[in-house]
Amino acid sequence: MIPLKDNVPTASFPLVTVLLIVVNVGFFVWQLTFSASKASNLQLSQLGVSERDENSVQYGAIPYRILHPGRDCAFGVTEHSGAAEADVVCQGTKRYAEARAAHRSGTPFVVYSNPPWYETVFTSMFMHGGILHIAFNMLFLWIFGNNVEDAMGKIRYLLFYLLAGLAALYSQAAIDPNGTLPTIGASGAIAGVLGAYALLLPRARILTVVILIFFFTLIEIPAYVMLGIWFVLQFIPAVGQVAVPDIGGQGGVAYFAHVGGFLFGLALVKLFVQRRPSIPAPTAPGW
Repeated sequence: MIPLKDNVPTASFPLVTVLLIVVNVGFFVWQLTFSASKASNLQLSQLGVSERDENSVQYGAIPYRILHPGRDCAFGVTEHSGAAEADVVCQGTKRYAEARAAHRSGTPFVVYSNPPWYETVFTSMFMHGGILHIAFNMLFLWIFGNNVEDAMGKIRYLLFYLLAGLAALYSQAAIDPNGTLPTIGASGAIAGVLGAYALLLPRARILTVVILIFFFTLIEIPAYVMLGIWFVLQFIPAVGQVAVPDIGGQGGVAYFAHVGGFLFGLALVKLFVQRRPSIPAPTAPGW
């Protein structure tokens, strides 16, 4: 299901939502043009690591690092399942010691001058893994964020957005505290916005593209139905990440971040709302 628009007008221009979209797009352009130092490029090329990978490790939120302040991370070569491979390793871990030992035997090892861990929890919220990742995130932020901003006011909304992102990030880190792959993306913060919208405007109508294999159609769906389905589709694989924590450390979608952000939005939206948005009357078929 792909939402296109809702039927709830806003009372004022959603300045913060627009600025958040601009900042996210700006970060993504920066990621595409990121250029690492020549010295690290030479070593990283031997490890099969791209500049985008390096960018994510430096500025993404690594679970182990944000839960163990003061520990830096690097790229090194370790033995995994009987084969040598490039890996993100963090100080204080067994793999870090293995990579350092391997480096003394001549394998590459790249240490970064990383930004502080408390900066990465924010920079990670504005980074994305690809064009579809950012496109869908910004679409959801635009459709659902403007009404939440309207209800909260600009400053409260911005604070809510950032706190939802933090809640989502630490929710994901909690299922794999020793994970060393970076978490990036605005999805967790936007999930908080979706949770807030679901409580504020459950009966709003969302014009949605529904795709079933080769068939698609446009239909209006009540917000509580669409967001309920969205949450279930995040919750089921999130349970898998909890049951098998290694899944959370192997990359892919941070489902538990989505769940954590959404629940944060549901739980705390009332603390931030200044006025409840008005729900328009049901629209005629074909709206």
